[in-house]
Amino acid sequence: MLHGARIRNHVFALIATAAPVGQAVAQAIEESAPPSVLKNLSLEDLMNVEVTSVSRHPEKLSRTASAIQVITAEDIRRSGATNIAEALRLADNLDVARQNAHAWSITARGFNTALANKLLVLIDGRTVYTPLFSGVFWDVQNYLLADIERIEVISGPGGTLWGANAVNGVINIITKNARDTQGYYLEAGAGNSVNGLAGARYGTALAPDTYLRVYAQSFSQAQEMFTGGLDAHDAWHQSRGGFRLDSGTSAQSLLTVQGDLYTGAEDALTGGGAVEVGGGNLLGRWSRTVDGSYMAVQFYYDRTHLVDPVPAFILGANVLAPAGALTDDLDTYDVDFQYRFVLGERNRIQWGLGYRFTHDVVDNAPGLAFLPPVLDQSLYSAYVQDEIALRQNLYLTLGTKLEHNDYTGIEVEPSVRLRYDLADAQTLWAAISRAVRTPSRIDHDLSEPAPAYPPVVLQGSPDFVSETLVAYEFGYRAQLGSRLAAALSLFYNNYDHVRSVGITPATLLPLVFQNNLEGQTHGVEISADYQASAWWRLRAAYNPLREALHVTPGHTDLNDARNETADPEQRFALRSSMDLPQRVELDAALRWVGKRALNSGPQIGTVPAYWEMDLRLGWHPSEHIDVSLVGQNLLHDHHAEYGFPGPTQVEIARGVYAKVAWQF
Repeated sequence: MLHGARIRNHVFALIATAAPVGQAVAQAIEESAPPSVLKNLSLEDLMNVEVTSVSRHPEKLSRTASAIQVITAEDIRRSGATNIAEALRLADNLDVARQNAHAWSITARGFNTALANKLLVLIDGRTVYTPLFSGVFWDVQNYLLADIERIEVISGPGGTLWGANAVNGVINIITKNARDTQGYYLEAGAGNSVNGLAGARYGTALAPDTYLRVYAQSFSQAQEMFTGGLDAHDAWHQSRGGFRLDSGTSAQSLLTVQGDLYTGAEDALTGGGAVEVGGGNLLGRWSRTVDGSYMAVQFYYDRTHLVDPVPAFILGANVLAPAGALTDDLDTYDVDFQYRFVLGERNRIQWGLGYRFTHDVVDNAPGLAFLPPVLDQSLYSAYVQDEIALRQNLYLTLGTKLEHNDYTGIEVEPSVRLRYDLADAQTLWAAISRAVRTPSRIDHDLSEPAPAYPPVVLQGSPDFVSETLVAYEFGYRAQLGSRLAAALSLFYNNYDHVRSVGITPATLLPLVFQNNLEGQTHGVEISADYQASAWWRLRAAYNPLREALHVTPGHTDLNDARNETADPEQRFALRSSMDLPQRVELDAALRWVGKRALNSGPQIGTVPAYWEMDLRLGWHPSEHIDVSLVGQNLLHDHHAEYGFPGPTQVEIARGVYAKVAWQF
């Protein structure tokens, strides 16, 4: 059965086997390393780049008590990526699977279903995790990639600092300070898969300590194809523009104001019209540093608009509800306060408060509805964390976050982390953490089809509770001489109250969402960087994963605990970056993804294991011009990365495009 609408795809993935029945990064401007510095760092210097996502204060990458990887601006430029989702393939601790021309499934440490809902994503401190279906619409999270300073990717829970839904990981996308983007930047490119891309940015100094940039970009992505060779009708077009202003209002105070607007359209896989997306955001952040203490206040407003064609709801030979369109308009207001200080010689304490208000208005489709259609929700939060120096090279970090949401009330997310700094730039760390995924509207308020078109086949449950995780982690990170750096992370995750699908005892229908699954996952994340010579750098990574999810004793799940996981058991990646004579660059990325089992059809389906490779050939005819030729998915004419096997599975085609960038 083919379901082309964006949200309808996610819903049907949850009841596949039943088909026969039917917060904020408070980041000071001076804390980010300028991209011009990152460009020429040695391997040793890269290990000492400061990151902020693990502890919400700057610390060296080599000394973080977490499984974290950093994608630098130079990494992004040399990858040939055309959007953020593609750039995230550079983080070896993420599983990135492309569903079609405009949709991706991205997660860390498992649970990479169409509803990948255990990964929190932030852009400059603004969460882009949607409360409509729980997860991230990756097609609308895009920027001019040249304006991204770095992406910090944490695999493992981050709820103590970032709150609910940071269960299996946190992605923190940090854009460049306006002072580092002065002058003009222009780019243009085209190819067989990327039909066209163009971007422009202008940066200027408004005052000695005040900088502004404005940008605009547009791109068009060609459609992919179904397994049977027919066009998938999933082409993607989007335009975006925005600004950022950074000002040092005094020697200790810093102010950032930024905003974006976007609009776009995506052809629906069914050919039943186009998905329309649009929105914008405005963010302000003020921080002050005085005598070793740091205080920051951040506010943002975010609006998203979605028009999603929903096909007719068909049960057997009966059309229960006609085709229509679901419209969702979400307004989010968020304020966050953070304060940190040093107490005595041993304690670094930080605490914070937050409040978020959302106003969601849904114009329901006949085949898919959210009830009530208008919903206001408030989220209150507070956290505290203390980093204690037990001795010179041994640190204990204790913390917890308290949140109150309108669905489940108070949630508690504590953690304990221990870090031991060995000699010769080596760090051992261990952690025990609790995190939660709170209910979204799809868990609580869904009705499919709408009640006006009975019978209702699937609905959310007012009794749905938060999914919980208790995670045990151990890690080792080392700089082994000037040429080799390595990292190892081991984890054991214990999940409870995971989403399931059950029946209504008296009437069978509607099917309802419940919390009848539990289980464990465990795995290893291994990565190494090797500086083979001054002009050649290599990186390798290997990620084995085991999952064992089962139905809670005494309960049932129509999907037999198979619908919440869709993950390869092994992944391998190898990347090479060469600086050749005559200002020529050669970059290669080889990846192997093991077979992926999916439960989005009447039985278990498998996406076969595959090897794939991307290449980029770059040339700098002058210091300010970058010309590149990029090949993506070069080992196959087309292949599937996701989706249930069959004639409607989308395959990703080999792509080649050329690009020129000019900065002056």
